[in-house]
Amino acid sequence: MRVNFTVNGRPQEADDVWEGESLLYVLRERMGLPGSKNACEQGECGSCTVRLDGVPVCACLVAAGQVQDREVVTVEGLADYAKHRQETHPGGGCASGACGTTLDEARRWQSKPTDGRAGEAAPLSPIQQAFIDAGAVQCGFCTPGLLVAADELLENSPSPSDQDIREALSGNLCRCTGYEKILDAVRLAAARQEEAVQS
Repeated sequence: MRVNFTVNGRPQEADDVWEGESLLYVLRERMGLPGSKNACEQGECGSCTVRLDGVPVCACLVAAGQVQDREVVTVEGLADYAKHRQETHPGGGCASGACGTTLDEARRWQSKPTDGRAGEAAPLSPIQQAFIDAGAVQCGFCTPGLLVAADELLENSPSPSDQDIREALSGNLCRCTGYEKILDAVRLAAARQEEAVQS
C-alpha cells in the first residue's frame, strides 16, 4: 500500500508498505530519520516516541497505514516545530488548552533541511538546549523520545510541577542517567520558557 502523511512539516509518501510495518520502521528505514530509536518494539521504553497529530506515541506500536493523511513530528524536526509554535503562540504555553498547534497550522509548517556541512550546528529547540546545558544526555539512546515527550509537556503545561514532569516522562526509560539530570533539564526549559514570556 502507499501511505501519504506529513513528517516534520513536509509531505511524504511511502510506497510498498506492508500491513504489519510500523511507523518506526518507515521513519528510520524508508525516510532516513534515525532519531527515533528501535529498542523494545513493545511500547515499553519510549525510545521511539514521536508526536502524531501533536500527541506523543510510541512509533513502534503505530501501524504505518494508520498515519495516512496525518502529521508526525520526530526529534529531527523538534527545533523547527518549537520555532513554529513560538511564532504562532508566543510564550509556547497552552495551560488553558485554548491554543496549541492545530492540525491545519501544522500542515502549513515546513521544516527546513540543513545542508549538513561539518562544523555547522543546526539551531536547537529550547528543550534540546536545556538537555545539553543540564547534562541530561549520556549515551543518547533514550534522548530523542524524552525530548519529544518533554516538548509536548512544555507546550501544554508551561510551568509543570515535578509530579507533572515525572508523569509526562513515565513512559520513557533511561539506563544511564538516574533521571535527575533529565528532570533538571525539563525544569530548566520550563524556567527559560517562563522567563521569555515575562520579558
